[in-house]
Amino acid sequence: MERRKFLGLAPLAVAACASETNPTNLANTSASFRWRMVTSWPPNFPGHGVSAARLARRFSELSGGRLQVEVFAAGELVPALEVLDAVSSGAIEMGHTGPIYWRGKIPAAQIFGSIPFGMQADEFNAWIYHGGGMDLWREAYEPINVIPFLAGNTGPQMGGWFNREINSLEDLDGLKMRIPGLGGDVMNRAGVLPVTLPAGEIFTALQTGTIDAAEWVGPYNDLAFGLYQAARYYYYPGWQEPSGALECIISRQAYERLPEDLKFIVQTACIAETDYVLAEFNARNFQALNALINDHGVELKAFPEDVLQTLKAQSSIIMNEMSNQDPLVEKIYSSYMAFANGLDAWMKISGDAHSLY
Repeated sequence: MERRKFLGLAPLAVAACASETNPTNLANTSASFRWRMVTSWPPNFPGHGVSAARLARRFSELSGGRLQVEVFAAGELVPALEVLDAVSSGAIEMGHTGPIYWRGKIPAAQIFGSIPFGMQADEFNAWIYHGGGMDLWREAYEPINVIPFLAGNTGPQMGGWFNREINSLEDLDGLKMRIPGLGGDVMNRAGVLPVTLPAGEIFTALQTGTIDAAEWVGPYNDLAFGLYQAARYYYYPGWQEPSGALECIISRQAYERLPEDLKFIVQTACIAETDYVLAEFNARNFQALNALINDHGVELKAFPEDVLQTLKAQSSIIMNEMSNQDPLVEKIYSSYMAFANGLDAWMKISGDAHSLY
């Protein structure tokens, strides 16, 4: 779980834009569009919710008002975990959510959310834009008539909030924990009962004892939710989500009705938002962590090494099982791991250089 050095995405963004649409051949028309965006986030939620609103604003500003998008928080039009269904049906043009939530509909989508002990944000973004990841993402969503775009990345997350210390694997046995996706599968192998809850329900469930532990994102978001008031111990590292991708999903019918210049604006705005969100989380997380420890008395704890090694072994077993059961998972996971292994030598060299400064 080595710390990775942040890589700027500005040149990467330019290359990615050019690879998707040639800006010299854009057809500029006077057609205008009014869309709705449903999200999986509470209203004005720091990071995720604010990102959705900012992305909608970018669409309008860059298009000169020709693409207007009205944003709806979770529950205002559709529940938080039904965003994909609403966009897939064509009832809603656009959604802002996370691929980690769609395991029951698209098992392969979880890979784009994050793989436990997998690539961190800058590595994951490199795979998406330059390693074939985006093409595979769109292949996974094609059967449900949805086009996904990477539209943010929270970077490494935290391991979660617990009301008892975790000193061994036995301490995990029987816990009810809010932890979705592949991380939940891994925890289940360690005796945890994983629970999937939307963001707005986490605090109450943890405070009332409906669940014993919860992972959400990281210090920036966890402080905003007041989770320190509901649990005593804050664990790291966030092995379950070393990279937390956010996605902008668009109904294929709606997207194909856009002229080429507006399609290019959508692509470019999503890339810009990805870069901005990762920078924001890197900046805000260390400030929020200081506040949690110094102002609120949170006890910061590291998972024991033997616990992490067991969870890592289970993660590898689960990914191999999924690959054997689903050809699309196997295809995407193979691409992911090939890129990660190829990149590893460079990341070790560049990461080691950080210790010299």
